Amino acid sequence: MKISILKNVLNESIQHVSKAISSRTTIPILGGIKLDVTYQGVTLTASDTDISIQSFIPAEDADRTIVQVERIGSVVLPAKFFVEIIKKLPSQEIQMEVKEQFQTFISSGSTEIQMVGLDPEEFPVLPDIEGNQTISLPGSLLKNMIRQTVFAISTQETTPILTGVLWNLDHNDLKFTATDRHRLATRSAHLEGADDVKFSNVVIAGKTLNELSKIIPDQNTLIDIVVADNQVLFKLDRVLFYSRILDGIYPDTTRIIPTTYKTELILDTKKLSESIDRAYLLSREEKTNIVRLQTMENGGIEISSSSSELGKVREELDVIDFKGEPLRISFNSKYMLDVLKIVESEQLMIAFTGMMSPIILKPLDDSQSSYVILPYRTTN
Repeated sequence: MKISILKNVLNESIQHVSKAISSRTTIPILGGIKLDVTYQGVTLTASDTDISIQSFIPAEDADRTIVQVERIGSVVLPAKFFVEIIKKLPSQEIQMEVKEQFQTFISSGSTEIQMVGLDPEEFPVLPDIEGNQTISLPGSLLKNMIRQTVFAISTQETTPILTGVLWNLDHNDLKFTATDRHRLATRSAHLEGADDVKFSNVVIAGKTLNELSKIIPDQNTLIDIVVADNQVLFKLDRVLFYSRILDGIYPDTTRIIPTTYKTELILDTKKLSESIDRAYLLSREEKTNIVRLQTMENGGIEISSSSSELGKVREELDVIDFKGEPLRISFNSKYMLDVLKIVESEQLMIAFTGMMSPIILKPLDDSQSSYVILPYRTTN
């Protein structure tokens, strides 16, 4: 293998695929990035068995030569060094040549590097995914759906299925659900052209979706998603992102979401967020994060928290609308702030069915999102 390639294009591809490299792998070959060179261009691949990312660099693009191929071939290069050194090379053009025993020589300007490569035959083969279960959605929508649900996943590996986001598609409606048993987030979207596609219990690890979100381009391009028995493939322009589907059955969360409420409040999202953030500062010191909310006779609400060492904070907040019974409830302010940070609506409905029943949060101008937080039982 012998090529000359533009540094910025190679570096961009490396940054994409390196997101699939695990620092904890016990299999040496998985600590590397595989390069496959043909006369059409260069394909980079990285994998940690849970996710695999492949990026293609064409030899030419829009009348610009990106790769000059003198000799085709393949090699696996250690990612830790390869990722860093390419960024730091001095010239905008890089020459690479692989010789016997996969010894790889990289030169740029006056810099010359020799790297010990690995046999590409030992690199795992990417899964072969059939395309009959394919949907398409805009990149910005997918990023939003991930952002508005992934924060609610569990971080406890004791229940692996809850470390992922549940995907269900039925009648053209795609729904994401995430829960850690203390809170729940759902986000739905109506898709066009998915009439023949239906799937359920597709659970993708939250950390995988976070990595995917980082490489979704800012421009609103369509992303094709292919769902198979145990894998999902995301097609983004010249990048292929494979993810394993988590094993197990996701719990039925529909039963914990009330549909009728005893108390409904409509509040200014920003003012509520700022108020709870101030109360959180004290509750954080107690390592409980507990903040109290209670309705007042004048129609407003009171937000309060206390610390045995620091004191108390209390403030009143105007309510845009109030229906139902008076209420006093305690909750984890960190969980509440996580929701308020991702709500884009200026106004928010908070609904309750009682003191120890789930707290429902719904952005007023977004009927596709809803959030649930379980309250705390307190002694005072």
